[in-house]
Amino acid sequence: MTKTITLAHGNGGQENNELIKEVFYEAFKNDILEKSEDAAIIENGKLAFSTDSFTVSPIFFNDANIGKLAICGTCNDLAMMGAKPKYLTCSVIIEEGFEVEQLKTIVNSMKKELKKNEATIVSGDTKVVPKGTVDKIFINTTGIGEVIYSGISSNNITENDLILVNRDIGAHGATIFTAREGIDIHSNLKSDCNSLFPQVKALIDNGIKITALRDATRGGVSAVLNEWAKQSNICIEVDEEKIPVSDEVKGICEMLGFEATNLANEGTFVLAIHKKFAFRAIEILHKFPEALNASIIGKVTDQYPQKVILNSSWGTKRFLDTPTGELLPRIC
Repeated sequence: MTKTITLAHGNGGQENNELIKEVFYEAFKNDILEKSEDAAIIENGKLAFSTDSFTVSPIFFNDANIGKLAICGTCNDLAMMGAKPKYLTCSVIIEEGFEVEQLKTIVNSMKKELKKNEATIVSGDTKVVPKGTVDKIFINTTGIGEVIYSGISSNNITENDLILVNRDIGAHGATIFTAREGIDIHSNLKSDCNSLFPQVKALIDNGIKITALRDATRGGVSAVLNEWAKQSNICIEVDEEKIPVSDEVKGICEMLGFEATNLANEGTFVLAIHKKFAFRAIEILHKFPEALNASIIGKVTDQYPQKVILNSSWGTKRFLDTPTGELLPRIC
């Protein structure tokens, strides 16, 4: 690991994993933390607990803003552990000179997203700092959820599972990049930022056997699959042509040399579902407008333990590695 922190340490990829394991895990090591799930399961499996900080730039982008992102991010982490979001805290650091009308817009978007999750902010903190000491506004949200489906874990994936995604990938990362760079592509490209609990609840209510869930935020689908492969000591084989990618995101990737599987998402999650239930899970997800192209993208094998293989439409194979370097800092 390097002697100083770089932007790459916040990318959700290899450097980020090293930072967490060699600094934070080393200091705070315990059985709950070492499970490396989206949220901690506490109180004998009754509650899920998660926290996240949001520094996205720009703070307003197509179809969302930092406020909506803050609620979706924490509520989604709880949902990925089979928990219904219940109570959140909200801490805000605001730069001197920030416009009150913009703050109201952000807070109102948070209120709207809380309603979707039937969750409530019950405590908070506000700090205002001198101009130039923070970039406009940073938000931290911490959430507690009631576990309604127990046993979800990325440490328990086996060859009995298939790998699914709930929608097309990379939309958030592509949207943030084009907004940040002022690229006008005259398209329908927008962030996938969305609350995922309704989709998870539908799977649970229909008796789907869920092994693992993970929202593919920083580091994208590549980071999720590589984490799963290592945590469960499995090989995951993914068919490239089955991964749904919108034309807009494909265009951005081709133009700028990005991999769609590395781009961040904020309303896209990866699922490991028992083979018996995978096709039924797709049928259920297709009932949601934002999940019309939910797909089975891969399977679990023992070919190369702790590795992810990408099978191309040309019959070739390559390893899909954990993202490295600085791709898009401050994506969430």
